[in-house]
Amino acid sequence: MRRHKNVLSIARIVTTFSLLVFIGLLTAGCQREHLPKPLGYNRLLLPAHDYLPLPDTFPYKFEYSKHARLLRDTSRISERYWVEIYYPQLKSNIHITYKSIKSEKVLREFLDDSYTLTAKHQIKAYAINEVISKTPSGKTAVIAELEGEVPSQFQFTITDSSKNFMRGALYFNTQVANDSLAPAIEFMKRDMMQIINTLEWKKI
Repeated sequence: MRRHKNVLSIARIVTTFSLLVFIGLLTAGCQREHLPKPLGYNRLLLPAHDYLPLPDTFPYKFEYSKHARLLRDTSRISERYWVEIYYPQLKSNIHITYKSIKSEKVLREFLDDSYTLTAKHQIKAYAINEVISKTPSGKTAVIAELEGEVPSQFQFTITDSSKNFMRGALYFNTQVANDSLAPAIEFMKRDMMQIINTLEWKKI
């Protein structure tokens, strides 16, 4: 009889222990810490590349995106034929500056200024890749691609060395990291190459 009672006591202890373990696991599962998900960025829905001719009021012409707005440059140092090509959807902007060349000395000054503006990004840039490219119409363009958390990721200059000089620079008005902007940056590079490849000087 005593042995039977001992068996029952052991069975109760085992049952009670198992119940406590189950309750403990259940409580631990309910109290599991939930970590917040890292911040993400909205997926960029990029439109198809489609272009319009520049209005016939400039000493140059090129094709620019129909998804962009052509705005006058309103900065303090702006000149007559400077424009902003603004993309509302991407919050990006192509800044176009144009200057007429009066002498070889003036051309050197324009080129030096352009080089200085690009070099200012060296502090944040991982790399500045500069190439010289020929356009379909035979013009020579100096193109700079900047890598890293820089405010301008793509720039170019084109000149005929005698009368005309143009510089273009890409900017994004957003705090999003450039890694997340990569698809938009590539999209804008293609549109800027369209500007470069369709650029023509007009006789004034």
